[in-house]
Amino acid sequence: MPANFKAELLACFGQPVSENPTGKMQEAAFRELGLNWRYLTVEVPPARLRDAMLGVRAFGMRGLNLTIPHKIVVMEHLDEIAPEAAVIGAVNTVRREGDRLIGENTDGKGFLHGMRVDAGVDPKGKRVVVLGAGGAARAVVTELVMAGVADVLVLNRTAKRGDEMVADLAMKTGGPIRFETWRGDYRVTGDADLLVNATSIGLYPDTEAMPPVDLSGARPGMLVSDAVFNPPETRLLAAARQRGLPVLDGLSMLVYQGAIGFRLWTGQDAPVAVMKQALRAALGLGD
Repeated sequence: MPANFKAELLACFGQPVSENPTGKMQEAAFRELGLNWRYLTVEVPPARLRDAMLGVRAFGMRGLNLTIPHKIVVMEHLDEIAPEAAVIGAVNTVRREGDRLIGENTDGKGFLHGMRVDAGVDPKGKRVVVLGAGGAARAVVTELVMAGVADVLVLNRTAKRGDEMVADLAMKTGGPIRFETWRGDYRVTGDADLLVNATSIGLYPDTEAMPPVDLSGARPGMLVSDAVFNPPETRLLAAARQRGLPVLDGLSMLVYQGAIGFRLWTGQDAPVAVMKQALRAALGLGD
């Protein structure tokens, strides 16, 4: 059989992306399964997203990940949006089907899987506070509602954006979602079971930043989760640990959403343990 030197291409588009270790995780998985695939991490400013998507088609790339700030705008450049991604209103994963590019959202599913497997928490019946109203927040809120939470309170500093997101998702899901404008330090109340930071506050290089949240009123056992994965131990999670609260870091969500994407692209089950190890090594965390 003649040799095939053509690698299949995937990429992550965003700005910034220099702190994003997803490529290390995915390429470790390709090596583990003997796949001649490559994953590129590409800085794409918003004004050049259209050109970048034309490049995806021209190169015959097998798929993409999208990160800040492209998860919503990218939908304009796709041939189809999967039903759940359409409900969420954001796309973080694109897969190729023939000549068509199809938008998916694996963020919320990855978050829920990590919550159940790594934190040992079932969201059903829980009362949740979600910080933010961007693409990650939309995915997390949608999946939490579909998992049967009792209540979701969304906080966002820009009232218009937050109110529009909550109104849209409440209409689409019929779920118990409400919104409050985030002014100053939000004091978590004792009836909350889960706090999720779905903003980029604390993401490298702004590692000293922390969402303006007061945890003093949190009940014992409230799970604090952060979608920020670099650094894994954000100031929010460190503050939660100091109060004896259980935490779930952003590596959990990143690994599991990436494993779902791996399956969408390759048709094979992802070697999750290998992906976790590669991520930890990339971030200098050891075993």
